[in-house]
Amino acid sequence: MTMPALLDGCLTIPAIASPMFIISQPELVIAQCRAGVVGSFPSLNARPSGVFEEWLQRFDAELTDKDAPFAVNLIVHRTNTRLEEDLALCVKYKVPIVITSLGARPEVNEAVHSYGGIVLHDIINNVFAHKAIEKGADGLIAVAAGAGGHAGTLSPFALIQEIREWFDGPLALSGAIATGGAIAAARAMGADLAYIGSAFIATEEAHAVPAYKQMIVDSDGEDIVYSNLFTGVHGNYLKPSIVAAGMDPDNLSSADPSKMDFGGSKAWRDIWGCGQGIGAVKAVVPAAELVARLTREYRETLARITA
Repeated sequence: MTMPALLDGCLTIPAIASPMFIISQPELVIAQCRAGVVGSFPSLNARPSGVFEEWLQRFDAELTDKDAPFAVNLIVHRTNTRLEEDLALCVKYKVPIVITSLGARPEVNEAVHSYGGIVLHDIINNVFAHKAIEKGADGLIAVAAGAGGHAGTLSPFALIQEIREWFDGPLALSGAIATGGAIAAARAMGADLAYIGSAFIATEEAHAVPAYKQMIVDSDGEDIVYSNLFTGVHGNYLKPSIVAAGMDPDNLSSADPSKMDFGGSKAWRDIWGCGQGIGAVKAVVPAAELVARLTREYRETLARITA
């Protein structure tokens, strides 16, 4: 296994906080980095487009060498009309980690490599993993079953095993990780890093309405629905939010994948994404407190299994 060099010695726990649509904004990202995990956000969260540069300037001003680095998520699908503009800003401000989604683009990887940054590409199966590395990504984010947002269907055991048969570079695992024990399990399976999203929704710094945060606290894995209706790509969503929108979560129609919408359709603004690991989330807390819990549980798990 290979931890990216820029992460050696700077993390409290081996974890990346995943970039979440709307949720991940500067207050949360800065809190995550200061707590010792990689904070990240989708560039499309910064609206209008000029706000993205303001955010990058803020990270440059407020984060120090004592903090973990941050990452920017770029949607590289053809429907993202801001890709070229946002990529140019990533190069200008030398964003240390770029997370690419929905397509592997050699020119994006080359641009990030031009200043010494690294690219992690998220994938849901081994075929996409091969394509990402062939096109120049430095590492992979394996999005397994149970992950929040646009998740795959493969068990993390199967997905990590298949990737590790041929790839020994940086590898993060996403999928229902909300405890320190799950972080240790990800490492035991062969991942270098855990990729954690939903647990951070129920933090004070998260850009989510209070009802969303409380629904995370009140729900568990049985309350997650897997559907492609809302963006055209299959993902996991909170069942109570679908019910509140007047729909039957057990009888949702399918969307045309060619009509992908990553601009945040107002029709679905109150359909809330979430992964299956939320049963471990018991209260809305500061991000630093969540990382402290994960750190304590991670160390306790390692001590228990090595005793």
